Amino acid sequence: MDLVATYAAKHPHRPALIEGERSLTWEQFFRARNRLAHSLGALGVGAGQHAIIYAHNALENLIAGSALRALGAVGVPMSHRLTAEEAAYILDNSDATAVFVGDAFLPMAERVRDGARVKHWITLGAERRPWAAAFDELLARGRDAPPPAPAALGGSMIYTAGTTGKPKGALRRVIDPRSVLPRLVALDCADADQVHLVAGPLYHSAPGGFALYAQMVGGTLVVMRKFDPEDALRQIERHRCTTTFMAPTLLKRIVDLPAEVRARYDVSSMRSLVIAAAPCPMRVKEQALALFGPVLYEFYGSTELGVNTVLRPEDVLRKPGSCGRAAPGVELTVLDDEGAPASPGTPGELFVRRYDGVFDEYYRNPAATAQTSRGEWMSVGDVAWMDDEGFVYICDRKRDMIISGGVNIYPAEIEDALHRHPAVEDAAVFGVPDPEWGERVHAAIQLRADHHATEAELMEFCRAHIADYKTPREVSFHADFPRDTAGKLVKRLLREPYWAGRTTRV
Repeated sequence: MDLVATYAAKHPHRPALIEGERSLTWEQFFRARNRLAHSLGALGVGAGQHAIIYAHNALENLIAGSALRALGAVGVPMSHRLTAEEAAYILDNSDATAVFVGDAFLPMAERVRDGARVKHWITLGAERRPWAAAFDELLARGRDAPPPAPAALGGSMIYTAGTTGKPKGALRRVIDPRSVLPRLVALDCADADQVHLVAGPLYHSAPGGFALYAQMVGGTLVVMRKFDPEDALRQIERHRCTTTFMAPTLLKRIVDLPAEVRARYDVSSMRSLVIAAAPCPMRVKEQALALFGPVLYEFYGSTELGVNTVLRPEDVLRKPGSCGRAAPGVELTVLDDEGAPASPGTPGELFVRRYDGVFDEYYRNPAATAQTSRGEWMSVGDVAWMDDEGFVYICDRKRDMIISGGVNIYPAEIEDALHRHPAVEDAAVFGVPDPEWGERVHAAIQLRADHHATEAELMEFCRAHIADYKTPREVSFHADFPRDTAGKLVKRLLREPYWAGRTTRV
């Protein structure tokens, strides 16, 4: 079913997209999508092909994604924070046929495009390049009528940080709106009349996913180009926003505004404020409930496995530290190291039974795909326990992933960069507590004999090879590292002192 066509016919003059002073009605959005889809089809972009969107939040970004889905193509949102080395890797690994690039990222595109196998570059902004087609020109060349319907609505591929030093593309070949509807209902995000605030970057799986879900039910999207806490309150009041998704870091910035600033804005229209992607301090939850009322929902999930739990507003204070119970259509279990079910209150690895909402595979990485499964059960490696009511509490990670500000960071990639430094004998990277971001990146370093390096030097070295947000925020130096009898580094012994006295390890 072509939902964009459905809503364009049902309420053609209702706003579909709003960004600042720009807006498109459903009818205008429908025509723009069709025009772009026809022009992309003429370039040879079609079902099953991959196209990267490398741009800030904007109307053009969303039109591009919708046109790709209408062709049955797979959209690949790319992080804004990559180095040239990382961007070049994703261009190659994704087998992208086309890349949409915003003005801010044209310098990076010019650095990496000569080595890429991309057939078509498309500029989304005002700037033009001789080696790229322009979004506006493609719109002008297209036709208003919808393109031929594909066999299935195009999917998405979102790159997650890699446990072996390289990002992995979590691929969903198709998107079926019916498969996500039960979770949307549970999060009170299924109302066709909703006005959804897009607060986070669309390249991130959750902000991008919730924006798409709001469109699927016929809602209006209010798109923030860049998050600002007071502007978020201003947009909620101006457009009477009813739903939003925010990483806890963004919500914290709102509740930490001075009381007199928060009091300027009427946020009574909000009905569902959804948080996830990182642990949220109870202090922030309590203040959010005081500001917005009983509208705070939380879920546990991942790019790979979708929305797996739901914590409703009435349980936020009743179940402190929990991320909720199994979402509709989702079955969870906690298994010990031997694969047996753990009793209530006993930590183990959290598994999700395979269902329609999980990803298909890590693209071109069957070994990593296989590591997520144990028969029909799947895991991203989080350690959790359940209480006797079935509420889930995430308490640690079986793998070493760091979550800082809602962004997944894998130590192996950073360790790989540090090992390139001539003074580094060994490196162990892990997360340590941070009151603002949840965790910050710490690097423990063992230097080579007769070599010297400073903390500042190693940080600068990392910035030259990896994105800034992955760069260690602090460095400690060690004469030796703890190792087991096989000589393997026991990172836990380095990490543990920073978390001493805490009930959780995330």
